Amino acid sequence: MAVLRVDHPDIIRFIEAKRSTNALKNFNLSVAVTDRFMKAVEEDREYYLVNPKTEKYVGRLKAKDVFSMITQNAWKSGDPGLIFIDEINRKHPGKHLGEIETTNQCGEAPLLPYEGIVLGSLNLNKIIDLEKKDIDWPGLEKAVRTAVHFLDNVIDMNSYPTKEIEEHTKKTRKFGLGIMGFADLLSKLKIKYDSEEGLELADRLMSFIKNTTYGSSSQLAETRGACPAWKESEHYKAERKMRNMACLSISPTGTISILADASSGCEPFFAISFHKTVLGDSQIIHLNKAFEKIAKEREFYSPELISRIAREGSIQDNKDIPRDIREVFVTAQDISPEWHIKIQATLQKHVDNSISKTINFPRTASIKDVENSYLLAWKSKCKGITIYRDGSYEDQVINIG
Repeated sequence: MAVLRVDHPDIIRFIEAKRSTNALKNFNLSVAVTDRFMKAVEEDREYYLVNPKTEKYVGRLKAKDVFSMITQNAWKSGDPGLIFIDEINRKHPGKHLGEIETTNQCGEAPLLPYEGIVLGSLNLNKIIDLEKKDIDWPGLEKAVRTAVHFLDNVIDMNSYPTKEIEEHTKKTRKFGLGIMGFADLLSKLKIKYDSEEGLELADRLMSFIKNTTYGSSSQLAETRGACPAWKESEHYKAERKMRNMACLSISPTGTISILADASSGCEPFFAISFHKTVLGDSQIIHLNKAFEKIAKEREFYSPELISRIAREGSIQDNKDIPRDIREVFVTAQDISPEWHIKIQATLQKHVDNSISKTINFPRTASIKDVENSYLLAWKSKCKGITIYRDGSYEDQVINIG
């Protein structure tokens, strides 16, 4: 992950760095935008560039022009994303340690210099009570408590590349416990991803995980001691003794969700059936197993149907599939950008680190669609946003058709 502040003198060169899709293939680029910059975009004003070494003004740019360059490049290649750096620092429980400038490589963990983080994800497929048509809350509580203990152990057992990284990581003892299989959970409970019911479940789920995680970290603080950075932190001010300065992240879980046979992170299904490129050039065809099971139970499964779905990805226009099934099995491109952001913002309320989530646009999306999404994410108090327009990158990893 490469991040540059929007008021840096080299910001234009940075934004343009991936205009050629052959450049920086293994880098994610994000612009750290300030509230001041975003307000200047809305009001069509200029803003100042600042030399980071001298902290002096060195020029001015029209905010709307820079924002247009960001969104045009994102439309073309998926980069750069945005990091809302003021929101990140507002919500950071370790403000006394200094300002955060960047995140880990997928954006779900804002970090201080030399700080590392341990990440882990709960497979929500394992905590569903199908009889009650609800989450198995006692099972989830047990899983969270076990995960907190495990992740805290990893911080001590880890081998660190430098003493500085070890020192700063153990000072805050951050970890990022998150989820995968969120789309699976919704489909098994017959809840539409882009619905008020979906938002309500997301809110209840992440609130429960946060409260249980904080409770477990507080218990560890009593038996093992609070992290060295606890005093003067926001937790200290709230009279909450914590072993870990921050505890929650939602990661993309790309590979581990495949191994666990779960949908990735908090994402909707990318497609009901799709081609995935692995190891550079090998391709595998993935069919959603929950959909396959229902199709066979409801007796509308056929090889011809599956072949058509693999070509189209979405099932929304397929009248051979019952309507109630189509409503539940929505895909990333069936969902409007506004609903992608609603889900992200709802989950973010209960996540003290951040969330890695991609707003998937169809090939036909316009640059204006990207602009509107970036503005909405900022107004919705997200900590960052990434978009991807289907077909905009030559070596796309997951493909429909």
